Amino acid sequence: MEISVASVTISVAIAVLSWWIWITLQWVWFKPKMLESYLRRQGLVGTPYTPLVGDLKRNFSMLAEARSKPIKLTDDITPRIVPYPLQMFKTYGRTFFTWLGPIPTITIMDPEQIKEVFNKVYDFQKAHTFPLARLIAAGLVSYDGDKWAKHRRIINPAFHLEKIKNMVPAFHKSCSEIVGKWDKLVSEKELSCEVNVWPGLVSMTADVISRTAFGSSYVEGQRIFELQAEIAQLIIQAFRKAFIPGYRYLPTKGNRRMKAAAREIQVILRGIGNRRMKAAAREIQVILRG
Repeated sequence: MEISVASVTISVAIAVLSWWIWITLQWVWFKPKMLESYLRRQGLVGTPYTPLVGDLKRNFSMLAEARSKPIKLTDDITPRIVPYPLQMFKTYGRTFFTWLGPIPTITIMDPEQIKEVFNKVYDFQKAHTFPLARLIAAGLVSYDGDKWAKHRRIINPAFHLEKIKNMVPAFHKSCSEIVGKWDKLVSEKELSCEVNVWPGLVSMTADVISRTAFGSSYVEGQRIFELQAEIAQLIIQAFRKAFIPGYRYLPTKGNRRMKAAAREIQVILRGIGNRRMKAAAREIQVILRG
């Protein structure tokens, strides 16, 4: 009986191991090569598949090299921001495919094709290749089908002209504050000087959205932007290791911090939402009593 149980255990272990090896090979090699063959038969051109990592290493190495070099104000910023896609464009033209790990990504630049992709949200589903990105970009960016259509309808009224006009005072106040800070920097030096406007523009953008979206909860809105900026930096670091299977599940310092920051954002948003619901309920009660 002991021999029989041991044999069964070994057989099950071998079967599970064989199944896991087959699934891994399918994910790492067979499926990507099959997709590459399909794409090439359809007339598309692109880079050959590199097992597991795809074009990630080449992309990051070119990006690091480009950003290590100084740049003048008159220089073209495209080679610095997207060096790898630019090289692919020069090599393959306006339509090509590259590899995000074992997943092929098709780049299109024809306006009509782009319009077709955006209009047919049920046919062209988004590739959910990096789940950690949902911590910062959940919403229309990541939704598909009916869920996308529902949220698109919800946010539509926010972009009506009259709504935008009501935001102009907040825009003016935020812009005036940042221009005032720049004026102060220049006046303190009593001469013309070079000012790095990028931090100010980032701060102004967050400031405007905080004032218009969160109103009296302005400080909490600013905190949300600080947390999102922190998550974005951590995601960039994690993305460089995205080709490591299961990396997003590892309890690394970065992964733990991302999830903690995302939880804090959810707590703040729920608090703002609950306060607004209570305020609206009180207003309704006052109207009914009146």
